[in-house]
Amino acid sequence: MPTQSRIVFLDALRAFAILMMLQGHWMSGLLDVNQLDTTHWGYQFWLYCRGFTAPAFFTLTGWVFCFLLLKNPIQGTQNPRIKKGLKRGAELLIWGYLLRLNLPSLLYGSINPSFFQPDVLHIIGLSLFIIILIYGSLHFLKERLGWIFLLFGIGIFMLEPLYSSWNLDFLPPGISGYLVKGYGGVFYLFPWLGYVFWGCAIAYFFKNRYSNYQKWGIAFMAVGLALIFLSSSFFQFLGSSLQISLFQKIAWNNFLFIRLGDVLVLLALFMFFQAQIKAKLWRFIGAHTLELYIVHYFILYGSITGYGVYKFYAKELLLWESILTLLFFLGACIGIVFVWKRKNHHP
Repeated sequence: MPTQSRIVFLDALRAFAILMMLQGHWMSGLLDVNQLDTTHWGYQFWLYCRGFTAPAFFTLTGWVFCFLLLKNPIQGTQNPRIKKGLKRGAELLIWGYLLRLNLPSLLYGSINPSFFQPDVLHIIGLSLFIIILIYGSLHFLKERLGWIFLLFGIGIFMLEPLYSSWNLDFLPPGISGYLVKGYGGVFYLFPWLGYVFWGCAIAYFFKNRYSNYQKWGIAFMAVGLALIFLSSSFFQFLGSSLQISLFQKIAWNNFLFIRLGDVLVLLALFMFFQAQIKAKLWRFIGAHTLELYIVHYFILYGSITGYGVYKFYAKELLLWESILTLLFFLGACIGIVFVWKRKNHHP
């Protein structure tokens, strides 16, 4: 494994992903799309790019956490990263609920309905618990555990047409919302956990190969482009040849494998240009994605108080106003986190 505690291209991609998320939330919530030509290629390109932000985040979650697990000289259930991972998972769950808390509703004796809807922090937190459970139970498989994660990732993607239509009305909404789409959750374990497992598998396969990252970038690029442009045809071919409707359903709504391809292409690009992205700002942003997410949530959605930018300017800004204010918004988020970290003497 590399001696450094962080991998530059991973931090840079995490920084890119969080900035894409922040700008996506700002623009989609404040821009008045009625003033735009939504068929314009520029808008369509922006819309497409928004779609790979979450897959990138979940994939990086699995990769980075497993990288830290594998990096520790003590493996198995005594690995100190297990305790840190459990603490981090609990922290993410707590923040996930705190950010959705509305104090005015509490003062009136009620809890806002959105409080119970799982979001990205909840699912990432649970994903860490699941990774630790699998790692702790099967660590004796060593490198072969990477194949287990890969099979889990493929399975979750392949079975999406089946569980997406599950009827979970027999479960409490607070539980069903964590599992699949359609029960109030913004994010849910299935299929998003699949991206986490793909990231875990990559961390295992990439172990001890970080010095040759540029060569591996070529492989990531090739596989990513194949997933983007060929996977739908491949599943259509399998469905027709084997007369298995599941493959045809995957081909008709093949967003999971295509978005995975987007993530792999992004990874390849950041590997190729690692030498050009060693700026401290990139590394700072990539190392503090949680703090940036928390700050942006308070500004946009008005966590706790209920008074955020969305409350006053939702869908009201023109394009130039949205872009100009976006720059101030990004600067404010980064500046607040930087000042807070510096004041508390965090690196």
